[in-house]
Amino acid sequence: MQVIDKLAWVHVIEGKILSTRSYGKDAWYIPGGKREAGETDHEALKREIREELCVELISESIEPMKVFEAQAHGKSEGVIVRMTCYRADYQGDLTPGWEIEEMSWLDYSDREKSSPVDGLIFDWLRDRGEL
Repeated sequence: MQVIDKLAWVHVIEGKILSTRSYGKDAWYIPGGKREAGETDHEALKREIREELCVELISESIEPMKVFEAQAHGKSEGVIVRMTCYRADYQGDLTPGWEIEEMSWLDYSDREKSSPVDGLIFDWLRDRGEL
């Protein structure tokens, strides 16, 4: 089994979660990405969010949430994404970065537009009364 290890910034406001769609992709993804060599989770998450959404996560506010695993969207059967999710406050204006075609605030009815692992996150947030 191959595991793709990723980090995600879960940002929910008024029952909607911030989500992004990269150029050429058909699914929406919760912002985040993979660590580069030598990066901590916090360093990688801050870098990814800066690149994707042009804002700075506030280090002191970064809190772990939960880890989710599911089949990787668009990958062969058995390739799993392990998504370690964090919450955090930010400073700046949310703006799509160079690799992001669009960003949107999705609610639970948009679950099917997202990747399988994001669908699990949607379910978890709904069960907690957040989505």
